[in-house]
Amino acid sequence: MYHIYGRKNFMRKFIFEFFRKIVSNGVILIILLFTFGIIGSHYIMDLDLIDSIYYAVITMAAVGYGDFYPTTAIQKMFAVTLALGGVGFLAYIFNVILTNFQERMSKYSKGVRKMRFIEHIDNYYILCGYGRVGKVVHKELNQRKQNVIIIEKNEEICEDIKEDSSTIVLNKDATEDNLIAKLAAEKCKSVIISTGDDVTNLFIVLTIREINPDAWIVTRASKTENFKRLRKAGADKVVSPEIIGGKDLYLESAKPHLLRLTVQHTTDEILNEFKIISKHGCTLENIDYHFPGIESPLSRTIKSMNMEDGKQFWKFLNNNKEAKDSLNNLYDSVNNIHSHWISGPNKKTLEELIKDLEKRETIIGKNLTDKEISELTKKEKSRE
Repeated sequence: MYHIYGRKNFMRKFIFEFFRKIVSNGVILIILLFTFGIIGSHYIMDLDLIDSIYYAVITMAAVGYGDFYPTTAIQKMFAVTLALGGVGFLAYIFNVILTNFQERMSKYSKGVRKMRFIEHIDNYYILCGYGRVGKVVHKELNQRKQNVIIIEKNEEICEDIKEDSSTIVLNKDATEDNLIAKLAAEKCKSVIISTGDDVTNLFIVLTIREINPDAWIVTRASKTENFKRLRKAGADKVVSPEIIGGKDLYLESAKPHLLRLTVQHTTDEILNEFKIISKHGCTLENIDYHFPGIESPLSRTIKSMNMEDGKQFWKFLNNNKEAKDSLNNLYDSVNNIHSHWISGPNKKTLEELIKDLEKRETIIGKNLTDKEISELTKKEKSRE
């Protein structure tokens, strides 16, 4: 289906660019030379209008049937000028045609290769728009080694984006056709729409939702009054990067694969947690510490999936008694109850992660609200 789309789009753009270049460059030059040839043939070669047109054409085309001969010096110079000009301009026109054709064929071939590559990617995010916010979102995704398909209509911006095995860049307008809706299929984890135009975002949401009702769509909104419109159009989440930033836009898009796991254990299990989380290729995003009777937790940003981070932190604690005592005091204050925000590549991986963690520590609940956790901490406190 991608190949059919690519051929149609290629032919349309090729024809448009072809005529645009020819009309704006070559045709104007040919017309000027042809006009010069007719006027010169009439006044220099002493030919009538019809013969002037005929002589100008055969001389410019370097045919020269020999039925009209230049005899004087000025006539010969005129014929030479007209012939050389005609050959030169015709060569230029053919060069423009061939160069344009080669460029279009190269882009078309590159586009087909990208589509074939996409067909073999198991899981990926779609990022529409690579502006200020889109760059931040892409950075967050890239840090977590996620596959990303970037759709950006600005060709210059696309050229500046570094492509690799996990990042594919498509220089297309997401509002033009149904390509983005087709890409937002089962293998797509989430569609992140980060353009700065709410109307464009709305159109993209409608396009995707019409064909793919199950896609998880997160969109940016520049104006708060457009939140409701975007939700009604089918967006699962509407966020304002100006308020929460690009990182939170990523976290919202990862909701189907983001887990809040409330656990109870001492500081002795910290390193084992890191081992299990890194083993499953997941990222420990944040940790919330729940104080009894206080609904709002104390949050720490971690954003780590590297086992080396865990080893370094564990080494730091063992070499710094004050730091370890402070952390132990914090754990004692919350009765060792805290929540891990963990993002993973898919739901199945998170389920396997939970099974492994259950062998090492007490799991109180999954995706509990602050209010629910607050009630649990009150009960835990009352038992003491």
